[in-house]
Amino acid sequence: MVYNLEGWKVFIDTEKINSIDNMKKDKELFKSYQDGDLPIFRLYFWEKSWTCGVSQQIDKINFSYGTGGANRITGGGILLHGHDISYSIIYPVSLLKNKNVKETYEYFCQFIMNFYESVGLKPNFAKNLKEIKLSKNNFCQIGFEPYDIIVNGKKIGGNAQKRTKNKIIQHGSIPFKKINHPKGGYSLEDFGIFLSENEIIYKIIKSFRKIYVKKTILA
Repeated sequence: MVYNLEGWKVFIDTEKINSIDNMKKDKELFKSYQDGDLPIFRLYFWEKSWTCGVSQQIDKINFSYGTGGANRITGGGILLHGHDISYSIIYPVSLLKNKNVKETYEYFCQFIMNFYESVGLKPNFAKNLKEIKLSKNNFCQIGFEPYDIIVNGKKIGGNAQKRTKNKIIQHGSIPFKKINHPKGGYSLEDFGIFLSENEIIYKIIKSFRKIYVKKTILA
């Protein structure tokens, strides 16, 4: 589904596809984005698969999960998929009003924080919690980056960026189904929150509208 949302181009892909095809879509959307285009918001699902950062040599990673892996166009370690919904935002630098990297992370994470709050959680950035020691790990859900999202001391999601002179992409994952894997991290179900795919799309779009569109018409 593709539609315009008061200043945004929204893509909602409800079909579960593998990591190669999902990351190919992100790359194509980012590459084809031109000055004057509407900012893009994409929501999408996955087959059971995995991704890793752009700088990693995927053919040298000794890891097997689902239908295989693919490189993201951003950085970071290995991230497992199939139990999550992901988002991508593509935005022109000209509209960022000289926001630095820190400020853009906080700006584009507002809707995610609002979403978690809307389901009764109290999210925080890892960087704002004294009890969280920032650390890197080969698996995204094990390490703690500054803008990872923490609930009750547990990491529930992360975000990554790529910026060029004219545009920026930020994407991240919202795990909503429990995953039975030691490197998979936590999900909404681990906090007692059970949502169908349609429900999570609805709630994410509602938070997105509230933060960026300001004219929420969803009840």
